[in-house]
Amino acid sequence: MTVESAQFFGTFTPKLDEKGRIFLPAKFRAMFHEGVVLAKGQENCIYGWKPETFSELTQKLRASSFTNRQVRFFQRSLYASASTEVPDKQGRIAIPALLREWASLERECSVIGAMDRIEIWDSERWAQFTAEQDEAFANLGEEEGFDLF
Repeated sequence: MTVESAQFFGTFTPKLDEKGRIFLPAKFRAMFHEGVVLAKGQENCIYGWKPETFSELTQKLRASSFTNRQVRFFQRSLYASASTEVPDKQGRIAIPALLREWASLERECSVIGAMDRIEIWDSERWAQFTAEQDEAFANLGEEEGFDLF
């Protein structure tokens, strides 16, 4: 599967085990057989990319000016928290403690597809976030400059 064709979608609810691992959703496992790059995500979730996709992101960030304070902050936050995890034979990946704390993961998790990446959320936080965003989602396209269809 090429990077261009990697599309993640759907919502899954694996549980975090006592060793800080989750089962990757079965439909994502083949895409992550070489590993998944995990890092802090916005809104206190965890982002997960295929290694090739993360490399593409790295190339884009290299093209950004490191003299820009926001670029430096983003690079530091992302790369200081990044970790490559390879699924075990059962399809589980370990979530590093730093990232579990960032995302407030305890037991109930939601793994969502987000186009070229997955996101791992605390299930309660995900439910709250989506409830808060429902009206904004319903009104997408009504603002000038956002013409998706």
